[in-house]
Amino acid sequence: MTSITIPQKKDLGWVVDVPKEIADALGIAEGSIALLHVKDGCLELEMLLPPSKELVESVRQTYEQFKDAFDEMKRLGD
Repeated sequence: MTSITIPQKKDLGWVVDVPKEIADALGIAEGSIALLHVKDGCLELEMLLPPSKELVESVRQTYEQFKDAFDEMKRLGD
């Protein structure tokens, strides 16, 4: 393996970037994220694939459309 990832502790478990070598071995998209959590004494795994280009573009457009509202909410502390 050429990379080591350090799990990031979150409220319900850990978030790990899936290394390219593992993504290739699993046949999933590079840039996927693994969510690890403990349930009934076992370690469970969920995979989150990276967002599609269409979704990223849609979010960017929505952000641009409502940027003033987002800035105002941030200013107000919401």
